[in-house]
Amino acid sequence: MTSPAPISGRLAGRIALITGASRGIGAAVARRFAAEGAEVVLTARTVGALEEVDDEIRAAGGLPATLIPLDLMNLDEVDKLGPALHQRFGRLDILVGNAGTLGALAPVAYSDPKILQRVMTINVMANYRLIRTLDPLLRQSDAGRAIFVTDIMEGESVPFWGLYAASKIALETMVRAYAAEITRPELRVNLIYPGVVGTALRAKAFPGEDQTALPRPEDVTGTFLDLADPACARHGETVRARPRRG
Repeated sequence: MTSPAPISGRLAGRIALITGASRGIGAAVARRFAAEGAEVVLTARTVGALEEVDDEIRAAGGLPATLIPLDLMNLDEVDKLGPALHQRFGRLDILVGNAGTLGALAPVAYSDPKILQRVMTINVMANYRLIRTLDPLLRQSDAGRAIFVTDIMEGESVPFWGLYAASKIALETMVRAYAAEITRPELRVNLIYPGVVGTALRAKAFPGEDQTALPRPEDVTGTFLDLADPACARHGETVRARPRRG
C-alpha cells in the first residue's frame, strides 16, 4: 500500500483564515496557500462559491478546506470565529483580511447614509472584530501573520470615491496602530496593496474597462505568500504586490 505524499511547501502545517474567499483575490490566495501546504479556513457569504474553491483545492492535491459561511455585516457572528477556531485548531497562523466592498461611487453630499454604514462595517469594523477575536490565536502561533488588503490613495482626494477611500484610510490607520502595539517578534502585521487587478469590485468601479487586459488575481498571490511565510520579517508596512509576468 502506497503511503500518501507528505504535505510540503512554504506554508506546510500552517492554518490560514481568508475572508472574501469565494472569488477574486481571496479565492486565488486560498488556492495558492493550499498549494503551498496550508490548511485553509475560508469565509464568504455564498456557500456554493466556497464549495467550488474547495473543490479546486482538493483537485490540485491540497488539504480539504474548512468552510465558514459568514456575512461580515453580522459582527456578532464575526466574534464567534475566535472561539470556534480555538476549539478546532488551538491557534491561527495566518489571517488574510481580504473581504471588502466598494459601495457606490457618488458625491459625498449626495451619498446614502446606509451605503456608508455598509462600507464602513465591512471594510473597517469587520476587520476590527477579526483582530479582536483572532489576536489571541495568532499569538499562539510560532509565527503569526496578519495581512489586510487595502488601496493606496497617495493622499489624493478623488471625486466620487469619498466613502470607499475613507474606509480604506481608516483601515490602514487601525492596522498600522495594531502593528505598532505588538512587541513580540513572532507576530507580524502588514497591509497589502494588490494594485490594479481584474476583480468584480474593479469591474463595478470601471464597467467599460477591458478586464482581460488586467493582471489576474492569481498574478498577485506571490506577495501574499511572502507576507504569510514564517520567515517574513516585514512588520507594520503597506506592501505593493508584485504582479507575476506572463
